[in-house]
Amino acid sequence: MVEENKKSDIEFSVVISCYYEEKSICEFHHRLKETLEITGRSYEIIFVNDGSTDGTWEKLKEIYNEDERVYAIINLYRNAGQQAGVTAGIMEAQGRAIILIDSDLQLAPEDLPKLIEKYDEGYDIVSGYRIQRQDSILRKIPSKIANWIMRKSSGMPLTDFGCTYKIYRADLIRAFEYGPYNIFRTTDVVSRAGRCVEVPVQHFPRPYGKSGYTFWRLWQYNMDNLVRMSPRLFQWMAILCLFFGFLFFIRIVSAFFWDYRIMKEITPGFILNVIVFSLLVIIGILSIIGEFAMRSFLALYRIPAFIIREKWKRNEK
Repeated sequence: MVEENKKSDIEFSVVISCYYEEKSICEFHHRLKETLEITGRSYEIIFVNDGSTDGTWEKLKEIYNEDERVYAIINLYRNAGQQAGVTAGIMEAQGRAIILIDSDLQLAPEDLPKLIEKYDEGYDIVSGYRIQRQDSILRKIPSKIANWIMRKSSGMPLTDFGCTYKIYRADLIRAFEYGPYNIFRTTDVVSRAGRCVEVPVQHFPRPYGKSGYTFWRLWQYNMDNLVRMSPRLFQWMAILCLFFGFLFFIRIVSAFFWDYRIMKEITPGFILNVIVFSLLVIIGILSIIGEFAMRSFLALYRIPAFIIREKWKRNEK
């Protein structure tokens, strides 16, 4: 028996999470719409205001009234983070593919045809990677760590996981049933994709305001990815412990039969250093386990990652 899914008439759903974009959102929308029209493909646009308290929501309402291709605008109660904002938009998306892009003008909507060209070749995910990235060192360092962690956790050798600019096959994303209690995560989707490819995209200095991704938020994002890859993390730790335990065993046994030693005589100072190092490693591991346990505990209470304050959506009855 072959199950056939009803195909949407809309090819691309463009989902944009906005945070304090009052000054940039109109220019961004204008450039995005022009680019989408040039492609000649069917599309819809979904904007999410991620708790901005400036004029972003008012600007989005103006755009919604002026552009019929803006299918929905969503206003969250408070800032919940980009991944949560994207999730709120994905829940309304009708397209056969979902395009994600930032609205802060650091990424160029004009690069979209390059991603669509690769998508047409049959890739499940087309990911932009930022060439000559225009960010501070406090953004780049945590991003490099995050990319390494996400490569390990997803098993995919993408260069720039953190670049929002991506096209996903919608069926791939919908399989995860994302919502307030299960928010969209790039590594989840990438890890289940069959074919991924990267395309170079331009990157510009942020012209207005500051990014919502502070050093602390990037650190939290890294910890979240680290916790989510914990099964593999502990497997590698177990392998290392067993390996060094085996070497230690060989050293003890060899001392009974040969004068040769694997390492020099162990001094009290060396033992003290090993104890301190081991203690720090143990505390780090216990912290990761504690974080994992705390997240599991909180999940039982089903606390939503975001709550929608207001939603404007076309064809609502």
